[in-house]
Amino acid sequence: MHATVLGTGAMGAGMARSLLREGIEVTVWNRTTERSEPLADDGAVVALDPTAAVAEADVVVAMLFDADATLDTMAKVLPAMKEGAVFVQCATVGLEGAARTASVAAEHGVAFLDCPVLGTKAPAEQGKLVVLASGDPALRDRVQPAFDAMGSKTIWVGTELGLGSKLKLVCNAWIGALAAAIGQSFALAKGLGLDQQLMLDAFDGSAAGSPYLQAKGTAIIESSYAPQFSVDGVRKDTGLIRDAIASSGLSTVLVDGVLAAFDAASEAGHGEEDMAAVYFGY
Repeated sequence: MHATVLGTGAMGAGMARSLLREGIEVTVWNRTTERSEPLADDGAVVALDPTAAVAEADVVVAMLFDADATLDTMAKVLPAMKEGAVFVQCATVGLEGAARTASVAAEHGVAFLDCPVLGTKAPAEQGKLVVLASGDPALRDRVQPAFDAMGSKTIWVGTELGLGSKLKLVCNAWIGALAAAIGQSFALAKGLGLDQQLMLDAFDGSAAGSPYLQAKGTAIIESSYAPQFSVDGVRKDTGLIRDAIASSGLSTVLVDGVLAAFDAASEAGHGEEDMAAVYFGY
């Protein structure tokens, strides 16, 4: 199998390395070439333009920032893809973005799967993402080796394109709210003059505790904000989640508060730091 990864940020680079580890030929491309060049040391071919990157690929994995970046790149690469290749959209693009990307692929007659992934930088590097896949079941065997390399499991949400993106919004709504709640509690502990470690001790081993609480709480205590999933990335996703909640006729009261917290953290200069830095939004 020959796979191409479009977008080599924290997630895309990790996905490319996971593919390489499993013996898959990999070509990579990024708008800023310097971000792709380190992957050459791992065995990837670094392409200077996206059309050249996809020319020989059996599977094209797009891990770009948002729907606009994905659609812009698709317009360039879809006509250059070889017959029988599959375009796999892995970013969080929201409901409208999922529909638009599927439509553009159909216009070009290119096989397409909507497959956002759950996980951050470390799971991407370790091949432990969770792939939330939707689309034509006939394409599964053609992409499964790549999915198995990048993820610990694949959940086939359904045959309707866009179902994967719907599930991603549902899951990210929980993750964003959890991170915002952790930041609030740690800010409250500081405001009340408490040792923040005491919260982690109190929840350690309890039903209400979690490895996620321990990880993000420890990051706040240690002021360790190397990005696994950035504040600005969460802001983008939370905006898409809010749109989905509103379009479903549900209350936006919680998501509005989550978005406000992440907006405040970004405005305070922490947009490129890990989502644990939502702490500074309080």
